[in-house]
Amino acid sequence: IVGSTQIRQMDYLLVESPPLFLGLAAMWLSALKRARMIFNVSDLWPESAVRLGVLKEDSLAFRLSEKLESYCYRRAWLVTGQSKTILADINDRFPRCSTFHLSNGVDTSKFCPERRSNRTRALLTPDRRLVVLYAGLHGLAQGLDQALEAAEAVQDLNFQFVLIGDGPEKEALARRARERQLKNVRFLDPVPAHEMPAIIASADIILVPLKTYIPGAVPSKLYEAMASERPVMLVADGEAADIVRTYDAGLAVRPGNISGLVEGLRALSSQPEARQRMGVNGRRAAERYFDRAQIASEFVKHLEANL
Repeated sequence: IVGSTQIRQMDYLLVESPPLFLGLAAMWLSALKRARMIFNVSDLWPESAVRLGVLKEDSLAFRLSEKLESYCYRRAWLVTGQSKTILADINDRFPRCSTFHLSNGVDTSKFCPERRSNRTRALLTPDRRLVVLYAGLHGLAQGLDQALEAAEAVQDLNFQFVLIGDGPEKEALARRARERQLKNVRFLDPVPAHEMPAIIASADIILVPLKTYIPGAVPSKLYEAMASERPVMLVADGEAADIVRTYDAGLAVRPGNISGLVEGLRALSSQPEARQRMGVNGRRAAERYFDRAQIASEFVKHLEANL
């Protein structure tokens, strides 16, 4: 309440979901400031929570979350979604909602192949191995156990799996890697955001995994890898896989398909020309369709046209 007195009048109030409970604060603040509320959905919640095993579909928490989700959508002046699948789901259940596709996209001037450096690469691997990089949250949704299983299966190849970041699953993952004596897996601490473009550009293959199919989930790591001209090894289904396959920016397998993941990594290992082609294709698609500046410009035009 005290903080709201320091906020100037505004035309629009943008709130992120999840967490859903931010919607309650946003509705109060938008009413107080007489601002139009834009409800930006990055994950369909609580559906994603059920798929990840966080909530049970027959629980009270799920039913309350569903009611809150519906209330937020109905009260919002505009509902934006990071993927077309998210918007299709919302439009199907709430046809009266006004929606807009607001992709996460990527800053293609920041994430680009020119950021690659020998110094950064030396930090990822001290020798001349092919670097398979995962950078981000080590959490439940990412299913990084799949990376360890793949690493164990390709110990005969000249691979270095590098996992950068932190999260609730990291300690358990590191322990499993030690127990399995995986010499081709390195865990590195989180790094400042400004260092990430050079790290991604200096890897050979970017691993983007999900534990299970989550409708509408398109990890921002995918766009960053594409903009950095790096081939993607995607462990996901749905819209993220469609993007990779449509633009030939890498390979995609379904979550849990370890044999497919291993096969994909072996194929990328033996085909440097394919890695280069996929990287170039990804960069081209990022510039044309997923550039954040262009996405923001189109969004501003939409708001100005409806002010």
